[in-house]
Amino acid sequence: MWNKPLAESSPIPLWFQIAERLRDAISTGIFKPGDALPSETQLNEVFGISRSTSRAALDRLEQEGLIVRKSGKGSIVLNPRIDQPANEMLGFSDDMRRRGFTPSHETLFAGRVRASAEVAEALGVKVNSSIYQSRRLLKADGTPIGFAESWLSPTFLQDKPPPSIRTLNEGSLYEWLHREFGAKVVRASEYIEAAVVQAEMANHLHVAPGAPVLIVRRSSFVEDAQPIEYVILYFRADRYRFQLESGVIV
Repeated sequence: MWNKPLAESSPIPLWFQIAERLRDAISTGIFKPGDALPSETQLNEVFGISRSTSRAALDRLEQEGLIVRKSGKGSIVLNPRIDQPANEMLGFSDDMRRRGFTPSHETLFAGRVRASAEVAEALGVKVNSSIYQSRRLLKADGTPIGFAESWLSPTFLQDKPPPSIRTLNEGSLYEWLHREFGAKVVRASEYIEAAVVQAEMANHLHVAPGAPVLIVRRSSFVEDAQPIEYVILYFRADRYRFQLESGVIV
């Protein structure tokens, strides 16, 4: 139980022990998303500790993205983050299904636009040339966690009809490319950065303006090294994070 007596003779700091207890209680479902954790005052009474100790424990859980501190409401348990290994290349749908979530898409736009300098450079086309773009809200179990602005290379589309809004809503863009063209994405180049979300994007992602987001700029390539897609992805920082593993350099 999370509230059993602490091991005061242990070299492990009391605040760390409390954070570990509460972390385990969250992972096992004793405290569920939306629940409030015991307040600093309650923790002080249960464990006989100082306010600075209880505050340090809750601060650690907030730093780990497990809770959010809200004035008048206390420490609220958040939905778990989705970890995306940065060295793996999976489409959103495949990645969510692998993690036990049900993926879905809400397409807000699909049609022809003028290629910006950034898009033109990524796909090897002329600036302001006509290019197919889609803008989709990415959801896991019905909750928005990301937004994708995607541009497809005109080399592949040529005179063939691009995916419709219905097609994009029903499944993966990568699956459509493979089905229609036999094109398989084998490599991607990504740049990941942090930013604060603007009002329009905040509305799409159901977060407050100024909330942190992760932005991924990805160029995807097929087997002959041709770029097939350029996409800018916006992910909620409270629901999504990237995991990087590397070997030890000696």
